[in-house]
Amino acid sequence: MQKLLLGLFFILPLFTYSQYNISGVVLDENSGEPVIGATVELQKTEKIAVTDLDGKFSFSGLPQAEYTLIISSLGYGTRTVKFSLPGEETFEILLSPTAIEIEEVIVSTPFHQLQSDNVMKVERATVEDLNRTGALNLSEGISKIAGVETITTGSGIGKPVIRGLSSNRVLVYTQGVRLENQQFGDEHGLGVSSSGVESVEVIKGPASLLYGSDALGGVLYLNPEKFAPVDSTQIDLAGNYYSNTLGYEANAGIKTSGENLKFLVRGNYAAHSDYETGNGNRVTNTRYDEWDLKTGLGFRTTGYSGDLRYNLNSSRTGIPEEIGEQSTSKEFQEPYQQVENHILSLDNTFFLKNASLDVKLGYSFNDRMEFEEEHEEEHEEEHEGETEEEHAAHEEGEAALEMHLETLNYDVKYNFPRYGKFETIIGLQGMHQTNRNFGEEFLIPDATTTDFGILATSHYHLEKVDFQAGLRYDHRNIDSKAMGEIGSEDFRSSLERSFNSYNGAVGMKVDLSRQLSSRLNLATGFRAPNLAELTSRGSHHGTNRYEIGNPDLENEQNYQLDLALEYRNVHFEVFTNAFYNKVSNYIFLSPTGEIIDENAVFEYVQDDAELYGGEAGFHLHPHPLDWLHIESSYELVIGKKENGEYLPLIPAQSVLNTFRTEFKDNGWLNEAFALVSLKTVFDQNNPGNFETWTPGYSLLNAGVGNTFYWNSTALELRISGNNLLDKTYISHLSRLKPDGIANMGRNIIFSTRLRF
Repeated sequence: MQKLLLGLFFILPLFTYSQYNISGVVLDENSGEPVIGATVELQKTEKIAVTDLDGKFSFSGLPQAEYTLIISSLGYGTRTVKFSLPGEETFEILLSPTAIEIEEVIVSTPFHQLQSDNVMKVERATVEDLNRTGALNLSEGISKIAGVETITTGSGIGKPVIRGLSSNRVLVYTQGVRLENQQFGDEHGLGVSSSGVESVEVIKGPASLLYGSDALGGVLYLNPEKFAPVDSTQIDLAGNYYSNTLGYEANAGIKTSGENLKFLVRGNYAAHSDYETGNGNRVTNTRYDEWDLKTGLGFRTTGYSGDLRYNLNSSRTGIPEEIGEQSTSKEFQEPYQQVENHILSLDNTFFLKNASLDVKLGYSFNDRMEFEEEHEEEHEEEHEGETEEEHAAHEEGEAALEMHLETLNYDVKYNFPRYGKFETIIGLQGMHQTNRNFGEEFLIPDATTTDFGILATSHYHLEKVDFQAGLRYDHRNIDSKAMGEIGSEDFRSSLERSFNSYNGAVGMKVDLSRQLSSRLNLATGFRAPNLAELTSRGSHHGTNRYEIGNPDLENEQNYQLDLALEYRNVHFEVFTNAFYNKVSNYIFLSPTGEIIDENAVFEYVQDDAELYGGEAGFHLHPHPLDWLHIESSYELVIGKKENGEYLPLIPAQSVLNTFRTEFKDNGWLNEAFALVSLKTVFDQNNPGNFETWTPGYSLLNAGVGNTFYWNSTALELRISGNNLLDKTYISHLSRLKPDGIANMGRNIIFSTRLRF
């Protein structure tokens, strides 16, 4: 594999060092007047220009290559302009006035286009917008996106659910590389802080073509914050206080950029006590804290762009079992888990003659430890003959479970020169992963996983029609070691399995009129069974069940049809998105009716399944009242097995209605906002075979904020609140639901941020 990757560099065309300059003017399409202060971004190079008083801009020192300009300005529709050098070097760009908010480039899809130009429907939200809604953390924030929900364990643990699929079926990308952190387990968190994350993109549906196995249900793509503009330095300090958990959060960042070299660093610390339900009870041991450090180094030259990033995320989270001692302490008590994630990534772009080569390399290290009261109690008899000192030395500070997961991955894509209306990309992706156990207990055995995939995808652009299609082949090999004593209850025999799959996707976007567009996509995806599903045998204290794996499980394979319609004019936007997802060999836990070690026994089995439903909504922003926004979205997912039984952990139908106002540069109202939202969740009357039905509820949320400026200093003040009516409710996706423990009650968040 290393020889193959090295070979790519020798067979590609030689770099060119010829340099070119371009210039242009941005004009109002209706009046012909210059658009002052428009942002002009040269895609991939991260060069940014702002139009002057005459609407003019320019870039210099560009190598021979193909480029895309992204032109945006408040009050105008965003435009893209593609060109090649040598070739056209002067541009006249017309922007159409509109009240529609500025569009952003979608990074998670292969051709990095605006959403309005994209064949795939991708949901995008900035972390700033999610924070305005009063989200406690990133997991809670993404549940504001239509079609996305979260499986929770208390307030500190959340796993994304995309259209009813979760855990290993949803792949998370951060810093441009896949996040590997034992994601099969729903009893630990996402492992990424919203600190230092600029935006979130969600691909709903199979994305195996782009990302391989584990993208069966979709992709959550986290875009890191950008570097500072050239020849500038930015510093910011922020803090939050959370009334419900008596929690606090501190954040600080600095970034500076020269012509070629860029640097940033950001740190964040948060700590929370046990959360309080609507009926006034504090849920014992839901406290958690989190350290997060992110740093980046960027380098830009004429023919190269590099981005080196590192993230350390360390969290401790209590594992709730019942409502007991009422406390506001932040001191940890057993059982709790401690998880550390280290992520190192290097994103390279080489600009070649009319082409480019993208090389992403990633290394991640996940250290997962669990400390349990049962650990010492269960071993008292084993150490009966030892002295007190010997027993203490053997047990003190020891984790009952400790797993180290190391992952190396690569993603290489060659962007061919455009041929007429065609754009084509070929790529290689792979992963080498090792899992090692160091505690007395283990969930999954020591094992090595190796992935390799090759893909090709093309995009064909016409004036009113866009086509996109691609094919991919993947191979995964899993090799696990035998663990435990032969004949014992927790013995795991060795296992070696290989999984292969061919997948493809085809899609079309049609502009039926200037305001109305449609998208039709058909894609296949697959997921190889994970180690837990193949090898589990024993009590899983985090979930209070005894799990039995199945070494004969086969690939999950799915086929999804997705249809989207969108209408947009200057006052109004409306969308509808329907999907049908057929999954062969769907893997799930099924109760056997037995009890072992006081835990119910569940075994992994397979059956064909189908999921269907969709999202719909509208956004009203009447002109000239551009500051007023009325939004509503609806989501529905139904999941069934082939025998007609309903799948577990399927979110209930819900409607989110939002009324918000935004003011920019309006007297003392600078970046001011106010919003009120009501989320209504309907009864979940279709539970899985070991679930119970869940009654519906409505949650009222609100927020208000403003930014005050003094020369180059900005002070942001914000107050937001969730569940303002202090409703006592239980989410169907809460893992505390079987114990009758309610979700969080009223939570008021006070936020401040100082920018220099």
